Amino acid sequence: MPVISVPHAFNEEDLYVDLEPMTGHRLFLKCEGFNFAGSIKLKAATEMVESAERSGTLRRDSVLVESSSGNLGVALSMIAASKGYRFVCVTDSRCNLATRLMMEALGSQVHVVSDEHATGGLLGARLAYLRGLCAADDRYVWLSQYTNPDNWRAHYFRTAPAIARWFPFLDVLFIGVGTTGTLMGCARWFRSWHRPVRIVAVDSVGSAIFGDPPGRRMIPGLGMSVRPPLLDESYVDEAVRVEEADAIRTCRTLARRGFLFGGSTGTVVSGATSWLARHGRPGLTPVAIAPDLGERYLDTIYQSNWVEALYGGDAIADPRAVRASSD
Repeated sequence: MPVISVPHAFNEEDLYVDLEPMTGHRLFLKCEGFNFAGSIKLKAATEMVESAERSGTLRRDSVLVESSSGNLGVALSMIAASKGYRFVCVTDSRCNLATRLMMEALGSQVHVVSDEHATGGLLGARLAYLRGLCAADDRYVWLSQYTNPDNWRAHYFRTAPAIARWFPFLDVLFIGVGTTGTLMGCARWFRSWHRPVRIVAVDSVGSAIFGDPPGRRMIPGLGMSVRPPLLDESYVDEAVRVEEADAIRTCRTLARRGFLFGGSTGTVVSGATSWLARHGRPGLTPVAIAPDLGERYLDTIYQSNWVEALYGGDAIADPRAVRASSD
């Protein structure tokens, strides 16, 4: 029985869901949302904060600041509350209301930008606001998840080895991409493993991570409007793109079987199942990483009026489309 005194000391590392009964393809889903921050971002947040403390960058009078579409903001809010730091999260209008309220409940200040930057979109506006804060007061410490190597190191030291322990014959790993911290940490670790592992990045249509023009994206989490500085494509074997409507259908289909996952997880599962439909073979061992759970999306991807207004009625999953269980 684990007994903890700080919230970031607990993270369920070894929970997987067998998705074959639901998708028709052998696929194991590593669930990363079972911690007090509710997402995989707890790992990166912990690594970045503790590294800044070790280096002396983060002091007792420091004010943490970061740009986040939601999940990292919650993780940093939780850690800041535990350690006694002030935290300012800069987000934009796509951030879920539940996520903003959660950060505020933890004592953080949330600043929402609504006007796009002339060249960098909403992300550019968030970063410009952060630069202004840091220029105005040297107490502000910007961890910069987009450029901080501790972002990917968290997954190099924890996520990838945890997968390898349970799947010594892993063939394919599906990883959703945003800052690409999870992708780069896992890809680097498996590059030197005892067997080759195909690394498949799963991105959202409308994201510019792999060179596509930026477009509309309404679901926070995956994707970026610019190429992430952390990305090294030499470690990536393939990238697949997922329409947001397909991610929503996948989330709602899984929910009909009792698994309430978030938008990032729906995107990863949708991309993985479409890849396996084209390339799967008997005996293949594929794992996908589920970054989040679904409670923060109840007023968006699980709210039919919201979905229909943005994506049309076809995005509403038909429960009859769920693959019947073998029993």
